Amino acid sequence: MPKIAFLMDPIETLSVKKDSTLAMIAAAQQRGLDVFYLQQDGLVLNGGVVTALTCPLKLRSDFCETLDPETAGTEWYQLGNEQAVALAEMDIVMMRKDPPFDMEYIYSTYLLERAEAEGVMVVNRPSALRDCNEKLFATLFPQCCPELIVSRRMDQLKAFHKQHANVVFKKLDGMGGASIFRVMERDPNLSVVLETLTNSGREQIMGQVYLPEIVDGDKRILLINGEPIPYALARIPSAGETRGNLAAGGRGEGRPLTDRDLWIAQQIGPELRRRGLMFVGIDVIGDYLTEINVTCPTCIRELNEQFGLDIAGDLIETCLQQLATPPVCHPATPWQPRLTR
Repeated sequence: MPKIAFLMDPIETLSVKKDSTLAMIAAAQQRGLDVFYLQQDGLVLNGGVVTALTCPLKLRSDFCETLDPETAGTEWYQLGNEQAVALAEMDIVMMRKDPPFDMEYIYSTYLLERAEAEGVMVVNRPSALRDCNEKLFATLFPQCCPELIVSRRMDQLKAFHKQHANVVFKKLDGMGGASIFRVMERDPNLSVVLETLTNSGREQIMGQVYLPEIVDGDKRILLINGEPIPYALARIPSAGETRGNLAAGGRGEGRPLTDRDLWIAQQIGPELRRRGLMFVGIDVIGDYLTEINVTCPTCIRELNEQFGLDIAGDLIETCLQQLATPPVCHPATPWQPRLTR
């Protein structure tokens, strides 16, 4: 059977109630794949070979079928003994390490790229993880985005604020709603917000026109190989908040995709496929694309529960189909099937 490794956060830290990686592990186990657990410190390059210090991983069978947190208990998974194997022995590696997107993350993508060159399917493609900053990547599709600016200069950022009066400023590497500030007209805190976010002019940040539709939710739309799941999770801000992120206290409400949502997905889908971005979560507020999340997209469990879906299963099936009938590769997409086992 195919072997799949999950490069992930410590398994004991996962939320049995909502973690998307857990749904992927269960989907792989249900389909009979050999599942392995891997952390960043288990990637070793020695003698030109990337070795993975992995442990066989199995979810308890009843929990694997339902992922019911009420029946999980404390012994819902079992890890085998750690073993050193060439990473190239894996068929699929799922890169599911949560941000921060720091140098350790980048080093991991370099090592994963070595395995990819030997025929391992890495989801998402390591080069794309490095290249596609989740906020800047969205700006490749200006027809989908609100008016915005990226700069670290105070005069440029203040001019944008003066023009639009109501602006959301945020760090380019922020996550979970952290370091997001709404600055309205004549706000006396404008200067200190910009100084703080830019580290006194040393770091680029983004400013976006405030979208009042945020009160109706910041929609997370999941795409598998460039094709959207037909439902979105609208993350609705709590009272007095401008951030819909679940990590910032928002609540999730499932909704069918609108025509505009589908149009945005059609705009970006071909580029996602070209770059080897197999599993992506885009954020849409009102009619506008605000982010393209490529590192560790979430919201699988919430959408599954509300609409009876099996998003993780669809993802694993798509990966297996591509292993069986790999696409012709574009020069910018170097993944190739291994010729021998």
